[in-house]
This record gives sequence, C-alpha cells and structure tokens, in this order.
Amino acid sequence: MDLQLAGKTALVSGSTAGIGLAIASQLAQEGAHVILNGRAKESVAQVVADITRKTGGQVQGFAGDLSQASVAQALFEAHPEVDILVNNLGIFEPKAFEDIPDADWLRFFDVNVLSGVRLARLYLPYMKQKNWGRILFISSESGVQIPPEMIHYGMTKSAQIAVARGLAESLAGTQITVNSILPGPTRSRGVGDFVEAMAQAEQKSAERFEKEFFEQVRPTSLIKRFASTEEVANLVTYVASPLSSATNGAALRVDGGVIKSAF
Repeated sequence: MDLQLAGKTALVSGSTAGIGLAIASQLAQEGAHVILNGRAKESVAQVVADITRKTGGQVQGFAGDLSQASVAQALFEAHPEVDILVNNLGIFEPKAFEDIPDADWLRFFDVNVLSGVRLARLYLPYMKQKNWGRILFISSESGVQIPPEMIHYGMTKSAQIAVARGLAESLAGTQITVNSILPGPTRSRGVGDFVEAMAQAEQKSAERFEKEFFEQVRPTSLIKRFASTEEVANLVTYVASPLSSATNGAALRVDGGVIKSAF
C-alpha cells in the first residue's frame, strides 16, 4: 500500500531509540523527509546514518532537549516547515506515590506534555497555511488505566489525550488532524533494560519475568507479551499519512488489549 508520504516532512521527537526510532525509520521507508531528535549529537548522527543507509531516505537530525522551550524554538528556526509532528518524547519511572516529590510531577509534565504542546504551537501556523497536517501524541494505555506504580506518568498520558482531543476540536473543518496513540507494554530500549534489571534482581530469566508480569501486573493483556516497537510504528505511520484523513480526535489503542473495554 502506498501511504502517500513522499514529499511530506515529518518531525519525530525522542527518536534515537525505542518507539520513536521505529516510527522515524518507517516514515523514512515510506518516502517522508524525516527530522529525528535526541539529546546527544553523537547518537543523533549515528541514527541518521543508520536510517539513511537502511532506507535510502532523506533524514536529518536535531540534537537537543525538547523539554526546554528555548531548544524547541531553536528546532523550529532550523526546520520551520513540518507537515507531520509526532510527539514521542517521554520519560517513565516506577515510584510509590508517597515518594514522588513536587519536582518529579513538574518534570514529568514538562517532558511528557509541554514538550508536545510547545511543538504543536510552533508548527500549527505552517499547517494552517497549507491547510494540511498531522499532529500525533504518543500517549499510553496508562493514560486510561492509571498504573498505581507510577501515577505521575499516567497523569501525563491522560493529559496528552486531552490536549490531542481539544486541539482536534479547535481545528474542525480543516485538513489538519490530531490524534493520540496509546501503546501498551512495549519492548522499547527503556522497558527492555527495566525488564533485564528486574529479572536479575529477582534471579529469574527475562522470559519468566515477562510471563509473570502479564499474569500479575498487566493481567488484562490479550496478547500476553510485550509488543514490538515496529508494531506500534505500523499504526503511527498510517495515522501520519494522507490515507487517515477520516481519523481525527481519536485515542487509538495499540495496547495488546490491556484496556478492558470494547469502546
């Protein structure tokens, strides 16, 4: 299927590893001009080279912490014309509620929510001028079923869903769509490292830890495993394309059935 992404420029924040990297790679494979982002210049340059070699696509990089308003502004000035904005930058950390200080609540909100809000605010005028655009917030099933082990994370994911819906409402009647994507437990680099560390700490194999995780922590999962980053990117790439023009204001689940609801 031709997703008609040739000639489109896509920015994917937090895209040197994990879900963001898979999204950037697939968009480049489909012919989009991709701007990827990470904090370190070395890793950004390496990923640009890797994706270019594998896909033959047009890929550029921007190194900087996009949770900072000044860095977002610098990115916009360097790349002012973006058709597709994928707000993937995010952090997570299991922590008991009573151990989460104010600083952590603010940090999580700044990184997970405001980074995307700022970028959407910067790039929306260009999209309005062309009357075409795609804005995606990579949220999580944790935004619907708040995990008790990281409530501050779940709060930010709920906020992303709200922002995406509200922004879509404000753009009714245009050719700009705004959606949120809700992955479930996904074997990204951070999750993979977490699983390995926890398995070692509990003196279990990674396979046994994963099995017990879906029995005890995410028992509602229907696939009973971690999704791959490519499985998440498959949905994101479609929603970023012109073919998804009737999909707007939606919270789209690629959660392996963790959310126990048919709607």
